[in-house]
Amino acid sequence: MTDESRKIRLIMELRRNGITDTAVLSALERIPRDVFVPDAFQDQAYENIALPIHHGQTISQPYVVAFMTEALKVGPRMKVLEVGTGSGYQAAVLSQLCRRVYTIERYRSLLRDAERQFEALRLSNITSKVADGYLGWPEQAPFDRILVTAAATDLPPVLVEQLGVGGVMVLPMGSSTVDQQIVRVVKLEDGRIDCEDLLAVRFVPLVDGIPTDD
Repeated sequence: MTDESRKIRLIMELRRNGITDTAVLSALERIPRDVFVPDAFQDQAYENIALPIHHGQTISQPYVVAFMTEALKVGPRMKVLEVGTGSGYQAAVLSQLCRRVYTIERYRSLLRDAERQFEALRLSNITSKVADGYLGWPEQAPFDRILVTAAATDLPPVLVEQLGVGGVMVLPMGSSTVDQQIVRVVKLEDGRIDCEDLLAVRFVPLVDGIPTDD
């Protein structure tokens, strides 16, 4: 079976599992997941499973990528912040749906690999940097949407602050890997926030700081 056939099979599986947003499905169809997957796992690139990448991180299960992207409700004129570039796959998917993606990664080597793939795929609307995800990207705030791809124990106050009024943030939250939930946060007109639990998941933890030995 070719990669294209595997990709089509995966898109059909996502549809059966409840992903209905055609723009999200089209974005997943346009972005080749295999280029973000390590060589050792190429035969599983279009399976609906999470796969390991360097530094103990993972490239998320395609269903979770699709679910979080759909929950974010991204529009074509929006500015989106992603916290946790990882392999770069989620940022690449977001790039198909919004005006500009700003993505932060704490591991320099992961970001270099992701940037190479962004360049190879000619994804010119992604801006990236090495930074502490807990601090967001204040120079570019406010953001219409924020997506966090690692689990926070509490709602990060700086990221809430950088979310525009009426904006949406989607992130996994939980004190351990056994009680995490994807949460959708909406910033209301009066500055208050509305939180909704959406899906039980298992993500690597959101860690502050930047490693010095990467």
